[in-house]
Amino acid sequence: MTTTTPEVRESAPSSDRPRRGGRGSVMSSTGLYIATAIAGFLFLIPFYLLIRNALSTDADITGENWKFFPTDVQWGNIGELFTDETVPFGQSLWNSAVVATLHTVGVLLVCSLAGYGLARIPYRHANKVFYAVLGTLMVPTAITFVPSFVLVSSLGWVDTYRGLIIPGLFSGFTCFLFRQYFLGFPKELEEAARVDGLGYWGAYWRIVVPNSLNFFAAMATITFINGWNSFLWPLVIGQDPSSWTVQVALSNYMTNQTVVFHLIFMATAFSILPLVFVFLFLQRWLVQGIAQTGIKG
Repeated sequence: MTTTTPEVRESAPSSDRPRRGGRGSVMSSTGLYIATAIAGFLFLIPFYLLIRNALSTDADITGENWKFFPTDVQWGNIGELFTDETVPFGQSLWNSAVVATLHTVGVLLVCSLAGYGLARIPYRHANKVFYAVLGTLMVPTAITFVPSFVLVSSLGWVDTYRGLIIPGLFSGFTCFLFRQYFLGFPKELEEAARVDGLGYWGAYWRIVVPNSLNFFAAMATITFINGWNSFLWPLVIGQDPSSWTVQVALSNYMTNQTVVFHLIFMATAFSILPLVFVFLFLQRWLVQGIAQTGIKG
């Protein structure tokens, strides 16, 4: 009787086994870092040019001999910007802050209520109303611009905050985003609120809003940036210099007669500071909120 011994397979040396990662992974990571560094460098070039020209004279900006940074830094450009009597830039910054802030609060309130109503309140014509809201996105702004101005003018709202803010309190696109978000909001939380005796209004304020702060922060960021950068409507409504917004004030440094380069760049630098702070403070909620809209991919 012969016995068979099982074959013993020698394991391959550890040095011969395929390695996970390796040189290819290192090369790809290095390439990613290099590409990110190049992208970051290109992104910072406009900011460098903005600061460099803001602290230069017009001769340095338009001269043939380019310098990486001005030899004689013109810190006096800051004082000149805020003491220029022809363009009240300080007042313009304040006007933009008030208009953008109130515009953001109003849009969030109106559009969130509209979106919540379209998503949650049962109504036979809810879809028709929603399609009508989407239809407003297809209407060019130029068509409604003149009728809106006539209405605002007849109400006596020219050169007032009311004329700058109230006509833009409803946004069809923001309403659409809120509706998409609320459709994915857990119904169980609202049903528990109704068991406790809350209606739609109570459930919205006590349950939905506190649990949707990420999305509200994202919409607030987008709305604030759009309100701050608005130009055409404030240009028409704010006819008096005391009611100019920052974008209108910027346009007055470049006229048919003169172009004040150093003040344009200095004013631009100050005008983007609030946007940078808002974006840096709310960027985490901005990404999370957009991811929760229900229109990913």
